[in-house]
Amino acid sequence: MKPRIALTVGDPSGIGPEVAAKAAADARVLAACEPVVYAPPRESHFAAGVLSAAAGRAAYDVIVRAVDDAKSGDVQAIATAPINKEAFRLAGLEWSGHTDLLAHLTAAPHVAMMFHSDALRVVLATVHVALADVPRLLTQSTMERTIALTARELPRFDKIAPRIAVAGLNPHAGEHGLFGREEAEVIVPAIESCRARGIDVSGPFPADTVFVRARRGDFDVVVACYHDQGLIPVKLLAFGQAVNVTLGLPVIRTSVDHGTAFDIAGKGLADPESMIAAVLLAARLARAS
Repeated sequence: MKPRIALTVGDPSGIGPEVAAKAAADARVLAACEPVVYAPPRESHFAAGVLSAAAGRAAYDVIVRAVDDAKSGDVQAIATAPINKEAFRLAGLEWSGHTDLLAHLTAAPHVAMMFHSDALRVVLATVHVALADVPRLLTQSTMERTIALTARELPRFDKIAPRIAVAGLNPHAGEHGLFGREEAEVIVPAIESCRARGIDVSGPFPADTVFVRARRGDFDVVVACYHDQGLIPVKLLAFGQAVNVTLGLPVIRTSVDHGTAFDIAGKGLADPESMIAAVLLAARLARAS
């Protein structure tokens, strides 16, 4: 029996409704699962490409409905089209994106954002925060929990214990303290603690080479310290094919690797390949669970 996969349309003023509809009609998707599109009520109207509180609230309501159905078992996974973080704020919503909202809705104690592609897989230790705040937020506890979560979740994809690499925060991974102390004071102790628990993790490695090594097959996944450190190499190698996966949730959630693209919303130009990839991975994980 094919799994039922919820496709949420994200911000209804962006390209989400278009890519969700195209993905739901794709032959590959229909062969793998029963797609169910979750959208605002038919009588709702949202101007294409226009930022609004109403669109932010509508996107939130759709996500809540899909999560409720996933928790009840009515759908076996959720694949999400992009939301707009500014629209969320205009609507008075406190969450900065899907990841922290889904953690709240499912009461998950610790989650992490992973970008999954055939070329490269990256898990983020911090996500949507100012770069200036990263050193303060990158604690030993945060790193340990992210590494341990990665080790626990990755076997769902490969059925093997992953080889995890950790990227350094500073140039040359700090160069023994010459360019920063975060590696010695935070990252190395976290790695040593996780290795003592039997996790195959190593580093910290200079961020300008660790992704190349992972691409060549030395590692199964890289834990990056901050958002752009991890996403630039993934999107360079696999933009449009990478899938955003939330690790640590009690439900399966995948998503696209792009934003709401207000500039082309409503024009019929949106490429659905990332949404299709997200649905196919959600279906694969649902069948394996």
